[in-house]
Amino acid sequence: MSDPNNPNVANRTTPQWGLYQRELFWGPNEGKRPPFNTHPDKLRELAEERLSKGGWLYASCNAGLSWTHHANRAAFYRHQIVPRTLADTRARDTATTMFGGKCKFSYRAAAPVGFAPIGINRIYHATGERSPARVAGQLGLAYCLSSAASYGIEEVAEANEEGFREGEGGGGSGSASKGGSGTGDGNGDGGALRFYQLYWSPDDAVTLSMLERAARAGYAALLLTTDTWQLGWRHDDAAAGNYAFYHEHGAGDLGLSDAAFRQRLKEEGIDPETSPKEAGARWIDGHIWHGHSFTWDRVPWLMDQWRRISGGRPFCIKGIQHPGDARRAVELGVDGIVVSNHAGRQVDGAVASLDALERIVEAVGDKTYVMFDSGIRGAADVFKALALGAKFVFVGRLWVYALAVGGEEGVRHEMKALLADLDILMNVAGYPNLQEIDRDALDSLPKGSYFPGAPPS
Repeated sequence: MSDPNNPNVANRTTPQWGLYQRELFWGPNEGKRPPFNTHPDKLRELAEERLSKGGWLYASCNAGLSWTHHANRAAFYRHQIVPRTLADTRARDTATTMFGGKCKFSYRAAAPVGFAPIGINRIYHATGERSPARVAGQLGLAYCLSSAASYGIEEVAEANEEGFREGEGGGGSGSASKGGSGTGDGNGDGGALRFYQLYWSPDDAVTLSMLERAARAGYAALLLTTDTWQLGWRHDDAAAGNYAFYHEHGAGDLGLSDAAFRQRLKEEGIDPETSPKEAGARWIDGHIWHGHSFTWDRVPWLMDQWRRISGGRPFCIKGIQHPGDARRAVELGVDGIVVSNHAGRQVDGAVASLDALERIVEAVGDKTYVMFDSGIRGAADVFKALALGAKFVFVGRLWVYALAVGGEEGVRHEMKALLADLDILMNVAGYPNLQEIDRDALDSLPKGSYFPGAPPS
């Protein structure tokens, strides 16, 4: 297999991810086996076997009849990679720079791939958010913490930094995670790269408290999610009464460690020790998925507060699907947008996120930092999103299923495999650098030319 002494090793700032394939092939000679098959369908099946019924439903449920989920997956089929041949891929590198331009901050990541924000990880594994955060640090990848997390902002940041110090793609020699501008952020001074995803509380005191905690803990950017003022209708979750915040997990460490929220509980006479379900309900109903919608006129206030508190770190909006909304975000001066339909979990029958990406890039592609989320299941999907104009791609269900199946080891295996897949794809498809992955790298069929029966993963 791949020569571990390939000259490419010395030409890149990240590990030669593709050698993970060689490691797995050689492993049986030393009695080693991977924790699971990384094929997304097989991983999904394993996760269903390992998780409790409630955990599985929360991981897998989609809005309504899952039409948006299937549209996300089917959209990738109609865009097909056009390989190039006899291209010099010996100097290929997956490292990327995030933000920059008009934003005074820029961050280095080992690949244009990061961990999407997903809440209450403790229902998947006891280590919860600490495991994916640590793996992200080890590999030099961006990690995004959900404000619906089951572990605290500070605790997850610590795990992220621990991983970076241990890491092969983060803290070691030749790290692509080093660099950036500014001080006090998780990456500009050479540390791990992490973002904080905000569910915007209607209580300004709680909102500001979360922003202050995230800034102090070194979160390098804020991602405001705007597509989830409340959860979409999910049949299986509703039928089973499957809502962990009302039951065993409550407000989690993130909510209960927040001074402003604790003050609200005290004012309302709720003791989280004796009434944990009531405290959990107040957290989720009052501050996370509260049903109160904000409008564009309030965004400048939040953006100003974050920049004031953080020293000007990037402010982004997640959940953009319409070009008009993307243009509005640019007009307001946001530093980045995430094109996302929440993996099909919010609006049933909505446009595929990949299809939305094309129109949004046409509208604002050179005016803000465009990121993508929803439906990624492998390196070819990452490649296609980059070719259609995204600068960075978030992965969600892949690492959640891996966490459920194998804990931290499972997350590491899954993400190293994804990085190896991307590295190898760039080699065999003849694209030596990320800049050459553009619209010309795809041959696209018309909409409607979807593979019969959208794949289940």
